[in-house]
Amino acid sequence: MYDHLYGVLDGLDVEVIVHADHPSLNRAVADLLGRGERLDVISTHSKYAPSQSEWLLPLDHLVDTSELAPLAVDLCRPFDDLMCVPRLIDVRIMWWRRDRLPAPPDDWNALVESRTVFGFPGRESGLFGTFFELVAGARGRLFDTAGRVTISSPEALVAVEMLARLAERAPSDLPGWHYDQVDRALLDGRIDASGVWPGGWGPIRDSEIADVLEPALYPAGSHRRVSYSGCHAWAIPRTCVDPRRSAELVGRLVGRDASAIDAAGGNVCANVASFEAIAPVSPVDARRLHLTAETIRTSMITYPAHPRFPEVEDFGWTTINEVLRGERTANEAVGMIHDHATSVLGSNDL
Repeated sequence: MYDHLYGVLDGLDVEVIVHADHPSLNRAVADLLGRGERLDVISTHSKYAPSQSEWLLPLDHLVDTSELAPLAVDLCRPFDDLMCVPRLIDVRIMWWRRDRLPAPPDDWNALVESRTVFGFPGRESGLFGTFFELVAGARGRLFDTAGRVTISSPEALVAVEMLARLAERAPSDLPGWHYDQVDRALLDGRIDASGVWPGGWGPIRDSEIADVLEPALYPAGSHRRVSYSGCHAWAIPRTCVDPRRSAELVGRLVGRDASAIDAAGGNVCANVASFEAIAPVSPVDARRLHLTAETIRTSMITYPAHPRFPEVEDFGWTTINEVLRGERTANEAVGMIHDHATSVLGSNDL
């Protein structure tokens, strides 16, 4: 979902240091900035920026955000300062095969009890985000209003058990799937349905089975429908040698021309004018856009802004992944994640 933007850099004096999936990118950035290496602009995410804040320049007086959606800008302001500039709003809707299913599964309970082969990320942030959706959709919480860890709950236990049941009837390599592997499994016919982020629209539109794929709202929990989300964004590290020129590059990357390229690929751009200028290419595309807009309006959830939350996420997905592989029970996993979150964040540290 980033590759089509490289053309925007043609003719500019820009060197790409890291080209990788987001978790790998985060690790590389942490290593480079931790050693004081020069980076002028980084790709980040509204949920990751808090953990990178010690390395980032505040951007309120450097980058013009007047063309960007206020909701997206707010998500990139985890504390008092704008720590990153939103590129796009990322929420999942569901895509399903109407040649295999009579109707899209509308809620998680029905989905688990059905024979539908549902794909989801089996690792990294995508897995822990799906766990978060299941917990929140059932009225559970990872933290209470005072910031205390509440992960050890009946809702969390059911969430991990549901993920394990879905994985049992999915392809055996699902525990190794990242975002792109989920999309590929859908297009290769290995699964019947999956959640897809907006950047997956281009491959769906161009696939050989496009005529049997339909969009639908993401499954609802027993309490409400939620979609784990946030904003892909650009940030300027303190190691930057010329903040003004870096800000110009960021402005170009979230400007109308670059955003028009992004929107044509399916992404929901933070640059409102560019996104709204893209006309749907088909009735299916129009429905996709409508469902995505409805999800943004009613169902977005995101993690708390805490510098050490990625440590909880990393431990959480690794432990849930072990359940998917049959290496530990759901009950063990929930207790371990709760204890680790408490040790990392403290009893009241959000």
